[in-house]
Amino acid sequence: MKTFTCNDLSSTLQACRLCPRRCGVDRLAGETGFCRAGALPRVALASLHHWEEPCISGTRGSGTVFFSHCNLACVFCQNHDISQGDQGTDISIDKLAAIFLEQQERGAHNLNLVTPTPYVPQIIEALSIARRSGFALPVVYNTSAYETVETIEALKGWADVYLPDLKYCNDGLATHFSNAPYYFKHATQAIQAMIDQTGPCVFDDDGLLRRGVLIRHLALPGQAADSKQILFAMRQRFGLDVWFSLMNQYTPQPGVKDFPELQRQLTDAEYEDLIEYALDLGLENGFIQEPGAASEQFIPAFNLAGVLTQGESP
Repeated sequence: MKTFTCNDLSSTLQACRLCPRRCGVDRLAGETGFCRAGALPRVALASLHHWEEPCISGTRGSGTVFFSHCNLACVFCQNHDISQGDQGTDISIDKLAAIFLEQQERGAHNLNLVTPTPYVPQIIEALSIARRSGFALPVVYNTSAYETVETIEALKGWADVYLPDLKYCNDGLATHFSNAPYYFKHATQAIQAMIDQTGPCVFDDDGLLRRGVLIRHLALPGQAADSKQILFAMRQRFGLDVWFSLMNQYTPQPGVKDFPELQRQLTDAEYEDLIEYALDLGLENGFIQEPGAASEQFIPAFNLAGVLTQGESP
């Protein structure tokens, strides 16, 4: 698959290979692949988000745009209604560009694209339109990391900050919990491409991340061995300068009813053990979460706020 630009929108969507699944479906003809995304971007919420890492949310909030549909099928996904359900609405690329501009007008520190992978060509085109109208925010690409190197390369000049969630090292877990074969191979190759593209993390005088890669990892209950392999891989593959976020916010969702090992939250002892392990590895450039982060109150309401005003059509 060749690297594409915003001018290649039609040809890219006619044989979609944006992610490692490479479904090859013709989305312009109404076909859908694993993620079920169509030709138009589907968005469920545009808001100022205050619950990201401090270097992303800052004081005014991160300008999140939550896209519907996802190329993973995580049984524990807290955004299940939009990632695997149909919540959200299809909008035009011009409307998407307008939403980007509105986030800037709201005072967002950045534009935070959440689950953007199925819509990269449309996002590139919308950013091109928005920039011609004065859009200048740093763009944050917030992803599961199940990406192809080609798609990351296509984002050069469009994405400033990457937030990949490196979920698994063990491919058995990746397949069992997310139906994502060869997850670790694809994710680490994509993250390396992100680092090669952005270089080291760059923060402004207010501590906001303006360029670079911040690798997240959501620790799952009972999976300490895999989490430690992830942390070790960060250290070995990406060096001591890597920035990471070790998250304890796992909250059991209805989708885990057939997965007994996931029907509880992470314990304080499990989380503290992972923090100590990271420090023992020399990983000091990072963020951790305080107790209480695992709560359904932090799950956004995907009610089309910021997407459509009353009476407005897409």
